[in-house]
Amino acid sequence: MPPHCDSLDGPVVTAARRALEARDVDLVLPFVPVDGEDEVRAAFDRAIPVRELGPQARETADLLFFETVVRIHRAGEGAPYTGLKPAGRSFGPVIPLAEEAIDDNSVERLGEYLTDVLREELRHRLDAVHELDAQRQRSLADERRYVEAMLDFQVYSHRLYEAMRATDHHETLGHSHAG
Repeated sequence: MPPHCDSLDGPVVTAARRALEARDVDLVLPFVPVDGEDEVRAAFDRAIPVRELGPQARETADLLFFETVVRIHRAGEGAPYTGLKPAGRSFGPVIPLAEEAIDDNSVERLGEYLTDVLREELRHRLDAVHELDAQRQRSLADERRYVEAMLDFQVYSHRLYEAMRATDHHETLGHSHAG
């Protein structure tokens, strides 16, 4: 799951908020799996009349609806529900750049950033391999450190390749079905 799907300013809660404001549950249903749709519809149907009872009731009904939607969204990803997270948390530079790419229909800034990070990580790991290669003849322990760094570099590279070729975001997170 993207790191902000369970935050109050993430895409799931944003869709849930839009659904409540428009009084149209269909606006949030794309964020939940088919087998969770009935529960979301029921929670929505309970929230709508409660929202009319005043500001405190509205806030409580909204929060309960958000929690239901996020919980079902997470279950659809095969992930546990750990509660709603506050709005405004930092999720690092990639999520905002990915959101910008979607809004602008351009991968330029995101691609440049990820390419720079990738180069840094690969260079760091490869430097470690070469540094340990120069010392590996000193002892069996040094040889083992070299082998560990060499294998780490190879496995890291392979996992990056697999992540780049994954067909959906759950594949890269170890989840088995979309949500």
